Amino acid sequence: MSLTLTVDGERWRHHLLTTVTRFPGIVPVAKGNGYGLTLGRLARRAQWLAEHADETGAPLDVLAVGTYDEIGEVASRYDGDLLVLTPWRPFGAALQLDARTAARVVHTVSRPEDLAALRAHDPDARFVLEQLTSMRRHGMTRRDLAGAAEALLAGTDSRRSGLRGVAMHLPLNTTSHLSEVSRLINDIVASGLPTRTVFVSHLTHDELTRLAATYPDFTVRPRIGTDLWLGDRGALSVRATVLDVHDVERGEVFGYRGRSVPKAGHLVVVSGGTAHGIGLEAPTGDQSLRARAATLARGGLDAVGFVRSPFSIDGKQRLFAEPPHMQASMLFVPSGARVPRVGEQIEVRVRFTATDFDRVVID
Repeated sequence: MSLTLTVDGERWRHHLLTTVTRFPGIVPVAKGNGYGLTLGRLARRAQWLAEHADETGAPLDVLAVGTYDEIGEVASRYDGDLLVLTPWRPFGAALQLDARTAARVVHTVSRPEDLAALRAHDPDARFVLEQLTSMRRHGMTRRDLAGAAEALLAGTDSRRSGLRGVAMHLPLNTTSHLSEVSRLINDIVASGLPTRTVFVSHLTHDELTRLAATYPDFTVRPRIGTDLWLGDRGALSVRATVLDVHDVERGEVFGYRGRSVPKAGHLVVVSGGTAHGIGLEAPTGDQSLRARAATLARGGLDAVGFVRSPFSIDGKQRLFAEPPHMQASMLFVPSGARVPRVGEQIEVRVRFTATDFDRVVID
């Protein structure tokens, strides 16, 4: 009756250990819906990885979360520090931290004025300074970093400045980040900041290796989410349950919107709908002519009720009979194709970061 994510536990755990071993300074990222696995489960698994530090060579002393509101989900399940990726602002949840966990939080600061405000709010606060990259989402310029260095070194004891490093959030889909990262590291050196630790995202293993060789006096800590938790897709399987099957003839009316069946076949009702994220498509970054043509084609199909669904029967993706419902979807299976039985499990292709499962089963 559920939309279920099944995990091959042995294979998944092997992948986690292998990935952490390969990236010894790794900072696991657990944010949003927990990459479909839930935040609590990822926090427990991060704690498990930390307890295998002798085996992997990775201390795993920091877990990154997306927002301050996510801290409560992970703090009781993971013992280490909690790096919040959303920049600190002098309002909202950032000012409402539980006293029991506040000392474990490492803030991200992306504006000079926020650095002063954070230190005034909590003189013992720990933080990373985020640099402005070609993402241009958050971050400090070279001049901002120099000003931050001046402010931090102006104290009577610079060792108590709270600075834990500099963070770089790099874009996806570029050939190489090395030239940009090299420029950013040179900016750190030029700024005079009292740190040689950088937290980076979206670097390949080869890029990290070359970076470490080029800047041996720097500690590079990769923040990794998708490649860690979802890196071995073969260990993950998503299934929906067939809830009902109806024979239909051409012209019969069905569904919320009273659509007509285009030809004889079967309506197959399966678990999984908009409440799970099924049928809610986020914009993609693909700007090619082929991608645009596919988008136009989907729009035309939608106008007459034929849209390919993520549900597969016998290896073939079936069409939505109408837009998905909240917790179920109606598929159209034409005459001549095998019709699944009620209770049968069928495959579903999903975007894990946008899907909430009824059940997650780790074998």
